[in-house]
Amino acid sequence: MEITALLEIVDVSRHFDDFVALDKVSLRIEAGEFFTLLGPSGCGKTTLLRLLAGFDQPDGGDILLDDKSIISAPPEQRPLHTIFQNYALFPHMTVAENIGFPLRMAGCAKKDIQARVSEALENVRLPDKARHYPDALSGGQKQRIAIARALVNRPRLLLLDEPLSALDAKLREQMQIELINLQKDIGITFIYVTHDQGEALALSHRIAVMDQGRIVQVDVPERLYGFPNSRFVADFIGKCNLLEGNVREQQGNSVTVELDGLGPVHVCRSETKCVAGSRCALTLRPEKIRIAANVSPTEDESHFSGSVHDMLYLGDVTVYIVALSNGLLLEALLANSASGRTNFFEVGDSVEVAWSCDAGHLVLE
Repeated sequence: MEITALLEIVDVSRHFDDFVALDKVSLRIEAGEFFTLLGPSGCGKTTLLRLLAGFDQPDGGDILLDDKSIISAPPEQRPLHTIFQNYALFPHMTVAENIGFPLRMAGCAKKDIQARVSEALENVRLPDKARHYPDALSGGQKQRIAIARALVNRPRLLLLDEPLSALDAKLREQMQIELINLQKDIGITFIYVTHDQGEALALSHRIAVMDQGRIVQVDVPERLYGFPNSRFVADFIGKCNLLEGNVREQQGNSVTVELDGLGPVHVCRSETKCVAGSRCALTLRPEKIRIAANVSPTEDESHFSGSVHDMLYLGDVTVYIVALSNGLLLEALLANSASGRTNFFEVGDSVEVAWSCDAGHLVLE
């Protein structure tokens, strides 16, 4: 028997005049998940979050929480809370007053409010900030106080609309770890909206990738990254080389692909059912490619020669753009793990690249 999801979104659509913001979106989200809606600007992820929160109404479909429709319930009657990019803290209230505000609006007794505010501050590890005002807090502390206020009346769901986007890179990384630990500790389901692929991969139990108002793939982070189901997902999630070609033949999970201008390569771990002659793309992550002045390929590797067209030093790694003999540009990277200044190749240097038959993943047109 199928287990009832905590939240079920069924064929939800939303239109703004001629623009289709959501096109029959369906999702099932389980209790205790850290679930992320990921996609480029305008893909519909924030529209979907607003529908869940009750700030807008769908043109079709239904939203079920604990198997009961919440479409007709106003925002204040839905057992969930939303955290926005700017945290929306009241500057004239102390931290304790900010956190206790939803309870005061609900008519809770003063003694109960004090106890639950203290509990919420302990949950976000800021018990000493109760008497402070928001302008005395750091960006990360403000974010945790916003979470504490959202959790104080124990919602079933917490909706987070790009809450880390205003933070600098180092603080954002720290807060990602904070969010992971906090969600694990309190066990409440998080539904998180972001356009940042790295953030989604780091935080999520599962990710729904959205494009033009539709869900294009839902999976755990490692499968989204390693086994994208389309060119869009492969290109949107991290860095990826897309090598176009035609399927020559398939035997079991092994596929021979004729890459445009490069010739045949073997893919030995394909989950895709391929028809000979069909167009396809080999998705190949830069870290899966070996690059050296001279490569001695193993029996199961594809091997090509080229030259360094460009390079990008990123501190921990250097990304090399290699121009192959047919003019195709291929991204490969090397870790800068040696002591001192690492400098493997210069622009114009001749290099060779190779990758194993199980390094790439096929997607079809």
